Order: sequence, then C-alpha cells, then structure tokens
Amino acid sequence: MRRLFATYLRPFRLRIALVVMLVLGQAIGNLYLPTLNAHIINNGVAQGDTGYILRTGGIMLAVALVVITLTIAAVYNSARVAMGLGRAVRGDLYRKVQSLSQSEMGRFGTPSLITRNTNDVQQVQMFLAVGLSLMLFSPMMAIGGIIMALRQDRPLSLSLAIIVPIMLVFLLLILRQAIPLFRTIQARIDRINQIMRENLSGVRVIRAFARTDYERRRFAQANAELTDTTLRVFRLFAVLFPVLFSIVNLSTVGIMWFGGMRVDSGQMPIGNLFAFIAYVMQILFSVLMTTMLAAMVPRAAASAGRIQEVLDVEPAIREALRPITVVRREAGPRGLVQFEEVEFRYPGAKEPVLSQVTFTARPGETTAIVGSTGSGKSTLISLIPRLNDVTAGRILIDGHDIRDMTRAELWRRIGFVPQRAFLFSGTVASNLRFGKPEASDEELWHALRVAQAEDFVRAMPGRLEEPIMQGGQNVSGGQRQRLAIARALVKRPDIYVFDDSFSALDLKTDSLLRAALREETRNATVIVVAQRVSTILHADQIVVLEEGRICGLGRHEDLIDRCETYREIVYSQLTEEEVA
Repeated sequence: MRRLFATYLRPFRLRIALVVMLVLGQAIGNLYLPTLNAHIINNGVAQGDTGYILRTGGIMLAVALVVITLTIAAVYNSARVAMGLGRAVRGDLYRKVQSLSQSEMGRFGTPSLITRNTNDVQQVQMFLAVGLSLMLFSPMMAIGGIIMALRQDRPLSLSLAIIVPIMLVFLLLILRQAIPLFRTIQARIDRINQIMRENLSGVRVIRAFARTDYERRRFAQANAELTDTTLRVFRLFAVLFPVLFSIVNLSTVGIMWFGGMRVDSGQMPIGNLFAFIAYVMQILFSVLMTTMLAAMVPRAAASAGRIQEVLDVEPAIREALRPITVVRREAGPRGLVQFEEVEFRYPGAKEPVLSQVTFTARPGETTAIVGSTGSGKSTLISLIPRLNDVTAGRILIDGHDIRDMTRAELWRRIGFVPQRAFLFSGTVASNLRFGKPEASDEELWHALRVAQAEDFVRAMPGRLEEPIMQGGQNVSGGQRQRLAIARALVKRPDIYVFDDSFSALDLKTDSLLRAALREETRNATVIVVAQRVSTILHADQIVVLEEGRICGLGRHEDLIDRCETYREIVYSQLTEEEVA
C-alpha cells in the first residue's frame, strides 16, 4: 500500500498539505475547548462572574464554529484526494490490462481483473477518504491531549501510562488475526465473481445439461465460504469494540475517583478535573478512531497489494524503443505478410505450440490455414495482431518486423474477425463504425451487403440504429458473425484475418459471402482459418498444420495428391465426387 500511495498521491501534494493544515487547526480548536471550559468553572462559576461566563462562552462558540468549518473543508479535500487517486489507479489498471498478452490475462483471470479494478480500488479509495483526515487528526489529538492533560494535573496523568498501552496491546492482538482474513475475503470475492461470470456466460449449457442444481450448490458453497470468513472478521471486532469501550468507561470511573480525592484535598481545582476528563476522553477516542481506521487497514492493504501485483507486471508484448509510427506506403497493393521460422511457446511450456512456420501471404490472394483440432491454427493467426508475441523467428508486414511497428499502426492495418464474434452494447451502426468512426451510412450498407447482412438489418425496426445488447445477445450466431465481418469490411484494412468466421453460416450464405468477399478484398491480403473445407477449396494458397508444424503448402489440387494430412481432412468432409 505504501508503494501505491507513494506513486499516486504525488500529484495531490498541495491538497494533502492543505488537509494537514485544516486538520491541525481542527485539533488545536478541539484541544482548546476543555481549557476554556475549565476557566469558566474556576473563574466564572466559582466566583459568580456572569460576564466572564458569557465572554468565555462566546469564545467557545466561535472556536466550535471554526472547528466545524475546518472539519467540513478537511473531509471535502480528503474525499477529493481519494476520488482522484481512485480515478488514476482505475485508469492505469485498465491501460495495463489492455497491454497484457492473452497468456498474462489468463494468469490473473477475467473475474479477478474485474474485482481488482472495482472492489479493490474502492477499498483503497474508502480507506484514503476516511483515513486521510483521521490518520492526521487522531495522533494530533492523542499527543495534544497528553500534553494538555499534563498541564492540568501531572500525578493524575500517570493513569494514561496504564490505560493507553492496554488498549494498544489488545488492538494489535486483534489485528494480527484480522489481516490474513481480509486477504482471504478478497480471494473469495474473486471466486464469487468467477462463478457468477461462468453461470451468466454458460447459462444455455447449464440448462441443456440440467446442471442448474449443481451450479446452485457450487455458488452456495462459495457464498457460504465468503460469509463464514466475513463473520469471523466481524466476530473479532464484535469483541474488540466492547472491550475498548469498557476500558474507556472504567478509566473514566477511576479518574473521577482519584481526581475527586485530589479536588477534595485542594490539590486540584474542580475545573481542571473536568478539563482533565475531557482530555482523557479525547485521547481514548483518538485511540478508538485509530482502531476503526486500523480495521480498514488490512483489507485496504490486501486490495492495494492485489492492485500493485497487476501494475507490476511487465507485459511480454512491448513497443519497440524506436517504433515505426507510420509505415512507408509504396505504390501498388499493400499487406504482404511473411512468416519466417516462427516459433511460439506459452510461458513455462516444455514444447512449442508452433515450430518452424514459414510461408508468405500476398496481397490480392487468399491464404487458408487448415489442420486438425489443436494443431495451432488460431494461435498462429493470433500472432499477426500481436495478441501473443513470437518466441523465435519473426513476422513481417511489407518488409517490416511487426515488433518494430507501433501496435496502433499494426492494428490499423489489420481487420480481425475472431472465432467468437463479439458485439458491443450500442447500435448496429456503432458496432460497424468500431474501426472507422467517420464511416458514412452508405459505407455501412455496402459492408452489410457484402457480408450478407443487409436483409436482416433492413428488417429490424431501427435498421442501423437498432439496439444491440452486450455481446450481441439479441441476434443469432450467424447474424453476429456477419455483423463482425461487416465491421472489418468498413475498416477497409490492408490485411483481413478470419479465424473460422464462417462456421455459423449455412452453405448458401457461406457461398454468397465468399463470392462477395473475393471481389471486395481483391487488393488486400486475406488469411482464413477454416474448419469447413468447402470454404477454402479455391484459396490461392493453403497452409496445412499438424502439431504446430507445416506439413503441406500449396493449392488444393497439389495438396490433395501429395499431403496425407490434407487429404484426410478433405475426405472426412467431402466425397470423392464432390472433391472431383
């Protein structure tokens, strides 16, 4: 937590200094009030001087009003600092997550990353909002209270040497048990989020396999574990606060007893006794406020540690020290993609997923990638937009290593349609303009026409302004895929990458779409991953993968004769007559 605050509180130094000054004034005012009260009792009430009582009471009222004003200002500025820190941390966390590779995101898990950017930041933010003023106010009041109590009566002040250590020792014993529990609570909140996310995303599968009861039990168990851990923390504090209040009350009784004897013997004015009791209450309540703040420290510290863990990750995918910000454009087609001895292995894996992959995808041609399940097809094309980085070899676009480009420039040149088409909440138009915000309606309709999506979009009540739910849940799988393809077409990139993007389409729509795409992408490089052989029979080049290696490269007519793996894939889907 110290590192997080040291980094993110630096821009708020002036406002924090203002809070310090406000809290100092607030503490001085609070410490001055009991002394004024003692003067009223000793000099006004005892001597029957009404004028003195009114004058001193007026001063007390003015001091109280100033303290109220300072308190409001301190709380307001503390909140501004806390909200500013929360905004900065959330922004940096979001940018960090955007820079992580797929394997690094998998290390944390989506539910955990969401929790860290919401619940964990909120815990740190709440601690700072409450603690910034209390962290300063409580020590000032405790130290100032001790000094002022000594001024009232030194022998009676010896009682503080017994009371305060007892409270602190008991507090430390409780916190020692609470800190690990708060860390466990955050981990169990992650688990709740994970199960909820799985249930919401996989609701159809759960119902189809009649696993609703099982999922309810799984959620109930995670919920019970979180409840149990939280109750254990509250039980600790259920013991802590009554004990601390008992110490305060017993201390008051003891001070009244011994102080009364000193007043009776004439060794201490009665006004000083009341002031001493007020200062003791201020000291003890400062300890109580510190205790309340300390109750927030373990959870905030655990949350800060989890946030720092993400911020400390050094992304495997980095920008070059001197990146190519604008790739030089020569005349003619652009988008030449070259794989040169490419290897990729996941962190910690013994064997590479891809090995010695070498081929060239040319502008104006379609390059298809086929292979059995697990052969590395999707992993291969994820290397082009640098969703993962090669671990050996290199990938070139128009002669430039993609690692030498800025990622913004690289992504600008690629139209990527993932295996699982994803649409964002908004409208049809806002989704299509995702890669080209300035696209006109005519461009959108043209892209929809090519993607075979024009008919169903025109049938929608709102047409281009028809609302789309998050993830595209209010359209079918085939419609979602066609809208994702149209989104890539609107962008008009140099390179189109289709990761099995036609799987949800019927054969007629697939055929019409491929015919329209050939015309639309005639000057671009097209790379297609396909499970359906009919989709890639007429490709200009087919790359056949087997266990992460290229076992065949060429056109369909060549591969059907000389590549056993390709022949098996083709004949598993088509008859000899269909192939002929």
